Amino acid sequence: MKLFAAPAARTHSSLAVTWEKPEAAGDVEEYVLFLNGREAARVRETDYTFEGLEPDTEYQVRLRARMKEGSRVFLPESNLLTLRTKREPERFCVTDYGAVGDGKTLNTEAVQRAIDACTPGGMVVVPAGVFVTGALFLKSDMTLCVEEGGRLLGSADPADYPLRTYRYEGRESLRHASLINTPDTKGERSHDITILGKGTIDGNGAALLVHELEGGHKRGSVICLRSADNVYFKDITVRQPAFWCVHVVYCAHVSLNQVQIHCKYDENGERYGHIFNGDGFDPDSSRDVFVFRCRIASQDDCIAVKSGRDEEGRAVGIASEDIRITNCRFRSGFGVAMGSEMAGGIRNVLVQDCTFEDSFSIASVKTPRGRGSYVQNICYDSCRLVNRDHEIKPCKWFKGAIYVDYYYSEDEYDVNERRPVTEGTSVISDLCFRNLDLETEEGYAVYIAGLPESPARRIRLENVRARGANGLYAVNADGLFLENVQVKAQEGDDMRLKNVKDFRMS
Repeated sequence: MKLFAAPAARTHSSLAVTWEKPEAAGDVEEYVLFLNGREAARVRETDYTFEGLEPDTEYQVRLRARMKEGSRVFLPESNLLTLRTKREPERFCVTDYGAVGDGKTLNTEAVQRAIDACTPGGMVVVPAGVFVTGALFLKSDMTLCVEEGGRLLGSADPADYPLRTYRYEGRESLRHASLINTPDTKGERSHDITILGKGTIDGNGAALLVHELEGGHKRGSVICLRSADNVYFKDITVRQPAFWCVHVVYCAHVSLNQVQIHCKYDENGERYGHIFNGDGFDPDSSRDVFVFRCRIASQDDCIAVKSGRDEEGRAVGIASEDIRITNCRFRSGFGVAMGSEMAGGIRNVLVQDCTFEDSFSIASVKTPRGRGSYVQNICYDSCRLVNRDHEIKPCKWFKGAIYVDYYYSEDEYDVNERRPVTEGTSVISDLCFRNLDLETEEGYAVYIAGLPESPARRIRLENVRARGANGLYAVNADGLFLENVQVKAQEGDDMRLKNVKDFRMS
């Protein structure tokens, strides 16, 4: 078993590790973690966070699997990891710089003063209270900590979010700054940014959108970090976006650990007003991204892996790659998506051991003609979906529990129309869906639609049990492999194939 540190996932008192799930995971009763040679924890998931550690201290971690009684499988213990906690941070409390947590006072300047004063390795602290603020700009080598009972609440006035040129739906566009931002570093990259705490960062999107829609300017996110390395989100709750909730662009080595994101409903189940296109988390032209033990309830895609749009995205040419999404819970929205802005490429993504509740889909791989580039080596493993929400119906945007769609967003199309292959022709290949239990009352159980000139290539379903309003539909595919797959349709045929080459079923 390979044990490794989650990217950037360390503080002065905690270290997070994760490991590859062995092929014989079904024979594992639990995983046993050892810290400095002593047993420290037993878990069934494939990640663990050590808490209450000493600052600036070296620790050694090893992992062992305890097998189920009667198992004949032997798994050797993992490699030994040597990790070090960060040093104790100097604290900069925002109230010491004039911030007032009364839910009324505008605190943008006071909170920014605390950020600007923060020394390398320091921590800006938001204590209990409601601190209203406009756009804030973090810097390298700092932590923003929102303590339990504390809330950063976005101002409802668009004037408190200056206009900046950021990537918006795949293109660089003039838009409002987000509530939490990285600065324009003029070509230099930010680094070592941590956002944590038991408190809340609230974009106040419902109130903000009333004004922004009238003004016509593009919306900001709650958090948008650009061109940053070693980014860590831990324990924080992020909610009520005017656009996407958490957006990382051109970033590397990013972890989300036990983060809660609420884009459609608040924590009590009350629905936000006005919000649309409210993605939960968008890694965009970013690499080495780990998401684990998170809860995301979204108005749109819970997670959408992206990499730019059309000619501009291809020119930038920065792929999203090496992404792991494990042990997460998703509610509402559209599950974990690849695209549709994927013109820089997407590859090497694992979605594993996740549950989806009243989410229209578990997996969507989507691109219209003109995007170009590729989506390849994507795996959804050991996940369960139950969707009994009838609010969202199948349409040009959404097709089913699993859908691979080269005609995404197109009102009319002919699956028999072959067009010339150009740089705008996308290639989707090497997708694996295994050990899945899917139940949806809307849309297809499985929907695969490639182009005649660029079929969906090498799509594999293994140990999949899927029930939908419609069954499995596949058109324009080259290499469709089904092993131990059960598909049941409430309406029509369980399986319908058209122009599928190299079809195998066992």
